[in-house]
Amino acid sequence: MNKEVSSTHKNEEKIEAQHHERYSRQELFAPFGAEGQKKLMDSHVLIIGAGALGTGIAETLARGGVGHLTIVDRDYVEWSNLQRQQLYNEDDVKQRLPKAVAAQKRLQAINSEITIDIHVMDAGIDELDELIEAADLVMDATDNFDTRLIINDLAVKYGTPWIYGGCVGSYGITYTFIPGKTPCLNCLLGEVPLGGDTCDTAGILPQTVQMVTANQTMEAFKWLSGNVDAMRKKLLSFDMWRNEYTSIGVDRAKNPACLSCGAKRQYPYLNAANNDRSEVLCGRDTVQIRPARKLEWDLEQVAERLRRLNQGKVEVNPFLISFQLDAQRMVIFKDGRVLVHGTKDKAAAKTLYHRYFG
Repeated sequence: MNKEVSSTHKNEEKIEAQHHERYSRQELFAPFGAEGQKKLMDSHVLIIGAGALGTGIAETLARGGVGHLTIVDRDYVEWSNLQRQQLYNEDDVKQRLPKAVAAQKRLQAINSEITIDIHVMDAGIDELDELIEAADLVMDATDNFDTRLIINDLAVKYGTPWIYGGCVGSYGITYTFIPGKTPCLNCLLGEVPLGGDTCDTAGILPQTVQMVTANQTMEAFKWLSGNVDAMRKKLLSFDMWRNEYTSIGVDRAKNPACLSCGAKRQYPYLNAANNDRSEVLCGRDTVQIRPARKLEWDLEQVAERLRRLNQGKVEVNPFLISFQLDAQRMVIFKDGRVLVHGTKDKAAAKTLYHRYFG
C-alpha cells in the first residue's frame, strides 16, 4: 500500500470515528441504537417555516443527524425574533437576512455532514406539491391554518406523515397526522380547539416553544427510526403557566365523508379557488383577503382583543371592525374577510393578516 492510499484510508477511519462519536449518546439509548441512527441519516425532512418552532425543530434534527433537511420560509429576521428563534443573532437582523438563509448558515456550522436545502418563498400549493412528495416527513412550523390545510391535503395525497405544532402565550399543542391511520386536519376542524390568538396578539414565552418542539421532534425521531409503536397516539395540549397537560384521543374524529381523507377525496384545499383568496381591488390601494375555511367571528370579542394590543385605533359596529395602524387600515368582517387598505402588495397584506388573525 503506497503512502497516498494509506493516508486516505486513515482519514476515512478518522471521519468514521468522529461520526460515531457525534451520535454516540443517541445510539446508547437502547430502543434507538445504531440502526435508528442509520435510518435518521437516510431520511429527508421538510420543515415549513423557520420561525420559533422551525428553528427549534431544525436545530434538533440537524444535531441529531437527520441526513437531509429542506427548509421553506418567506420572511426575514427581525429584532422581535431573537427572544425565541434560537438560530438567529443580532447580525442577522442588521443584515435583514432571510430566515432560511440565516438558518442554513448556522445549521451547516453545527453539522457539516448533512444536506440542508432552503427555499426563500411563500408556501403555496405549487411550491409545496413537489417538496412534500419528496419528503419522508413534514414538520409544521407555520403560523396560519391556510398553509396547514394545504399541507394536510398534500400529505394525504402523497401518503406523507406530518407533525402539527402550534403555540401562543404559555399554551402549546401538537399532533402527528399519519395518512390512512389517523384523522386528518380537516377532520379535526370544528372538533378540537386548534387555534385563535397569535404570538403578535397574545405574546409567546420561549419555554412554550421549546416544549412544543421537543414533542414534535421526539415524534419525528420515533417515526424516522422505525419505532412507530412508541409514538404518541393522542393530541397533546398544555399550558405551562397553569401547569396543565392534557392528552386527547381524537380517533373518533376520523370522518369517512371527509373531502380531504375520506372515501371520496377531493382535496378541497388544493383547489386554487379555496386558497388563493387574496386579490387587489380594482382602482383601490387595497387587498382583500378571504380565509380558506368558513368563519363566524364575534366582532366585539375580536375588537377587544385588538384594543388590548395598543397598536392602533379600533372602531367597531354591528357589521365590521376598523383597525387603523400606522400605514395600513384593516377592515374586518364577521365572515373572516379582511380588507387591507394602504397596499397593493398581496404578500405584505397576507403577512399582516396572519400576524393578527393566525
